[in-house]
Amino acid sequence: MVLEVALIDVLPGHEEAFAAAYAAGRELVATTPGCRTVRMTRGIESPTRFVLLIEWDSVEAHEVNFRQSERFPAWRAHIGPHFASPPVVEHFTDVPATAAPPREADAA
Repeated sequence: MVLEVALIDVLPGHEEAFAAAYAAGRELVATTPGCRTVRMTRGIESPTRFVLLIEWDSVEAHEVNFRQSERFPAWRAHIGPHFASPPVVEHFTDVPATAAPPREADAA
């Protein structure tokens, strides 16, 4: 599993319109093959900042199944007009909670 994290800053005064655009276009992402979950959060201290969290089967599921499909431009047509700047997007993987202790050679 890969977690896509997108930091999205929207234009001041567009917060509610952006949230509505997300709701209207969410299914474009959620029904993409390889998409597991889609969630949008909004900043409390910075209400114009949103964080989009999408779990994908792989980076390829995101970049090929979604970004290279007709779904992506349709999705951007919903949310893009509200961007203050281009989103910052990165992919992450989980860190095991039961990580092995460092070896003595690594600790030196």
